[in-house]
Amino acid sequence: MTANLITFDLVALVLTAAAWIAAGATAASRLALPAAGLTALGLLLTVARIALTVLLGTDGGWWFVQEKVVLELPLQVVTAAAAAVLSAPRLIRPALARGTLEGEPAPVAVPLFTAGYAAAAGLVVTLLIGYPATAAVALLTLALVVLAGLVTWRLLDTRPRGIRLSAGGVAAVVGVAGVLATFAGAPATDAGGGPAVAYPAAKGASVASLTGPAAPQPGGTVRRYTLDARTATVKLASGRKVSAWTFNGTVPGPPITATQGDLVEVTLHNTDIAAGVTIHWHGYDVPAAEDGAAGLTQDFVAPGKTFVYRFLAEQTGTYWYHTHEDSNEGVQKGLYGSLVVTPRGTTPSPTDLTLPVHTFAGATAVGDHDGVDTRQLAAGSPVRLRVIDTDNVTHRLALAGVPFTLSAVDGNDVHGPGRLTGTALSLAAGGRYDLAFTMPSTSVALLVDDDTSDGLRLVPAGTKAAAAPDTAGWPELDLTSYGTPGTPGTPGAQPLTAASRFDRRFTLVLDRGLSLSGQTKGRDWTINGHAFPDVPTLVVRKGDVVEMTVVNRSLATHPWHLHGHSVWVLSRNGDPVSGSPLKMDTFDVKPGEVWKVAFTADNLGLWMVHCHNLVHASQGMSMNLAYDGVTDPFDMHQMHGD
Repeated sequence: MTANLITFDLVALVLTAAAWIAAGATAASRLALPAAGLTALGLLLTVARIALTVLLGTDGGWWFVQEKVVLELPLQVVTAAAAAVLSAPRLIRPALARGTLEGEPAPVAVPLFTAGYAAAAGLVVTLLIGYPATAAVALLTLALVVLAGLVTWRLLDTRPRGIRLSAGGVAAVVGVAGVLATFAGAPATDAGGGPAVAYPAAKGASVASLTGPAAPQPGGTVRRYTLDARTATVKLASGRKVSAWTFNGTVPGPPITATQGDLVEVTLHNTDIAAGVTIHWHGYDVPAAEDGAAGLTQDFVAPGKTFVYRFLAEQTGTYWYHTHEDSNEGVQKGLYGSLVVTPRGTTPSPTDLTLPVHTFAGATAVGDHDGVDTRQLAAGSPVRLRVIDTDNVTHRLALAGVPFTLSAVDGNDVHGPGRLTGTALSLAAGGRYDLAFTMPSTSVALLVDDDTSDGLRLVPAGTKAAAAPDTAGWPELDLTSYGTPGTPGTPGAQPLTAASRFDRRFTLVLDRGLSLSGQTKGRDWTINGHAFPDVPTLVVRKGDVVEMTVVNRSLATHPWHLHGHSVWVLSRNGDPVSGSPLKMDTFDVKPGEVWKVAFTADNLGLWMVHCHNLVHASQGMSMNLAYDGVTDPFDMHQMHGD
């Protein structure tokens, strides 16, 4: 509903500006009847915008109406009221007589034009400036509207008017004050209502010292891997060749597997990736020095250099790894692979398939297959499909031909998963779903984005795949109501709820707006009105219980990802989770949505928090989370490849 109201309000804003400006233009042409009609329409649309703002604020919250309440509507109402008082009475009589406007048109037309400029300024503030409307934005907007009205007055009435010069001088001073206020800067940190924490810390433990252990847990082993980052021409299953950045010459990179309790040791060597490379273990809560965030937890690995990562395989489930230096380009070109950790004492089934979904120049590959990947399985076999979205965008998954369960989300088991048929799944960029079922005696199709020309086909031995059905009309599963609630105090139950005592509460409003201080200096993707690297750092102390509210004011989806921690979902759009406790590391915040999530600050370090549409992250939608007493010796500007 909120996303629809945002759209309706933008349409109403455009129509309001057009109506007032058209009223001014017809009045300037002495056309009384159309000018009167357009004035009435402008007043009606102004009232409609007030009503839409009330609805939007009631449905979505203050974040969606802040600039409207403090700036746009007051300016619009004042100028509309002035137009109604100064212009409407002079239009009514000639309009009723179907005549032309008598006398000078300027006193009638200028208030109408100014009301139009006010509406147009509101459109610019919402679409170009974004959230929040600051004092600087208010001063600049007021100055520009007044100056536009004065220029219009000068064009329509060339007689000398001292009042115009005086008003223009005041408006210019106000505008200059607004320009100066834009350089006031942002605070360095956000304590979320908790005790202040200094960042950067003057002294304490270097993040580089927060390394993983040197030995596995009792009964575990050391799993050693070597990944060589290098450019290569990769031949896809269809025969198509793509120029790629690879780990060990393949895309995806080699699968990394371990058993719970093992020590994973990965030696990364960079042969010729000029931009540099690291490895981030997406969703895996490794020690901070092993997180692979270039510029925050390590320097990027330059060509000819090597870096060794070590961490205990304590979390089970489906995860993935990818470069985090120039990650937007690096991941798109192929620097990614899967990480799967199984519980000790279990053996993965031969029909346990890990399937990264990736797009190469418009062609979708599932695993290492573009086009259709057909595999034969014995009927009655237990099947687990581990699907990983390695792209920047959400993918829609449809499993046709068999009832199935969504057994795990982002590596975390779903409590009491129900059987699903005819239901699609929306998978966030960076997210993972585990689908489980028993192979039937007929064929099964896994489709990505309802495309029957690619995906996975599973068929009983000796048979051929049936034609995949049309799944475009299938409804999408609501994750927040899927499964059954966990009993408090039992394994899988949700330890953090809306009733928990929170030490810190952070609100992150995601938008697109004008940023003069971010690294791209332009229309960036912003967090609370700021673009990286000037977004205030979230600061915590170890042991803090943290609530995070993530609000999407923009018209794009933002898959939100916190390094080093998984979060418990508390609510979406005010509705609490009613199904299985939902623990995620990447969650899609769609336009108009408000998510409340929570986590315990139990992994000391410095961590990135960002949109996992890596285009958005590279254009400003990224920030840091810092623990008290952790120092950073690295150059933060490496974080997005600059």
